Amino acid sequence: CEEAACPNIGECWERKHATVMILGDICTRACAFCNVATGKPRTVDPMEPENLAVSVAKLGMHHIVITSVDRDDLADGGADQFVQCIRRIRETTPNTTIEILTPDFLGKPGALEAVIAAGPDVFNHNLETVPRLYPSIRPGARYFESLKLLERAKTLDAGIFTKSGIMVGLGEEPVELHQVMDDLRSADVDFLT
Repeated sequence: CEEAACPNIGECWERKHATVMILGDICTRACAFCNVATGKPRTVDPMEPENLAVSVAKLGMHHIVITSVDRDDLADGGADQFVQCIRRIRETTPNTTIEILTPDFLGKPGALEAVIAAGPDVFNHNLETVPRLYPSIRPGARYFESLKLLERAKTLDAGIFTKSGIMVGLGEEPVELHQVMDDLRSADVDFLT
């Protein structure tokens, strides 16, 4: 929340909601819209799930959003760290709802399945922009792969709440935004921000 300079920080914290970023502070991609440093990430912190769970309990969080940098350097794209964080929070504060905002895990086999099996309450993966702008805005990702990830999450757990987000004002046309919304409806995504 603080690193992203989110303008809604007061509203969320007042409601005992927060967003945390796991897997370090260095991303393996260089998306045009993001200020996170790009480079070679450090080793994954094995204590991160425990430290996160302790923080959630101490702060009395009602809802936590867990996001991350992209970790294309890891065999599972960082999926296991999401799994461990979800499990540890469930053990310490079972009434806290957990939303995960994941990368695409670079389509690594088994990554999405492991994360969904861990039982988050909300699965979020942002499309960010329209397909035409991916090469300049999100060069390390593919629009239809991200869309397929959202669809697969719902296939793996029909009851999970799925969500995605897009930014506007990057040069997209209204017809392109309508197509994204149609694509998300076809993928059975529950909510768009």
